[in-house]
Amino acid sequence: MSSPAPDNTTIAPTVSRLLLPRPALAGCVRGLMVRDTRGVALSEAQRYNHFPATPLCSLVWCLDGEAHGLLPGHPARADTPRLPMPAPVLFFGPFTGPMISHNPGPVRRLVLLLMPDALHALTGVPPADWVDRYAPLAEVLDADWQALGAAVLAEPDEARWLALIEDFLAPRWAVLRPAEAPAAQRYRDWTQALALRAATSAPGRSLRQVERRLRQWAGQPMRELQVLARGEQAFFQAKAAGEAGRLSWAEVAADTGYADQSHLGRITRRLTGFAPQELTRRIQDDESFWPYRIWM
Repeated sequence: MSSPAPDNTTIAPTVSRLLLPRPALAGCVRGLMVRDTRGVALSEAQRYNHFPATPLCSLVWCLDGEAHGLLPGHPARADTPRLPMPAPVLFFGPFTGPMISHNPGPVRRLVLLLMPDALHALTGVPPADWVDRYAPLAEVLDADWQALGAAVLAEPDEARWLALIEDFLAPRWAVLRPAEAPAAQRYRDWTQALALRAATSAPGRSLRQVERRLRQWAGQPMRELQVLARGEQAFFQAKAAGEAGRLSWAEVAADTGYADQSHLGRITRRLTGFAPQELTRRIQDDESFWPYRIWM
């Protein structure tokens, strides 16, 4: 998938930031993304939102404004068909490819990013049932989670959003948190810890049984989780090398386990929709790539 160059690549002074939970929730919550474009003049191109493939599940609060999803594999253009966002609080499963959404006007959004195995432990919902899918929260999670969704939606004080979510999750996660849950939030660390837990948490330890547990907990097979982990590792290494003025995509590919630079390019396109060089440029210059920038 590729998109034409946006008509305005200037990064706007929007409020897009990442909130991190208390350390005890590190194995449960990856973070909370806040997006607020009220009172900010944006071009049409700047009202798109580009998201990479992810193993995470998420709850999305549509607090103000409208959002429409674009059909998967279609570019960010006015003639691309839109998909409706059917409720003010939505549940998203893991996504195996990039996603694009569009806001026709100013918006305020909150996105809670949950580790899929933590979601499964907390709710019993199999992430595998929700790969590349989303639905209203009420169709997926029980009354307690729906009450949390309503409480955040009704809370006008942004400073209280994180507190409401932490107070809801902390006592539940304290009971279920695996002893080997990694404190680090990188996909590689999480994937390694998940594989170890799958191999040691039950009597059956054959490759097929371990893979079955991984699918149950994470929704995707280990090979796909490793693709995502390696892609993220390459992303952060390229960022560090670029900041040091010595970015070489061939070196990034070799250092992060790709067969060669072309292999890195193919995987990057599959996960993000763009070649590595184009993705790097857009992260730096294109407002619609704000989800990438707040992780940097």
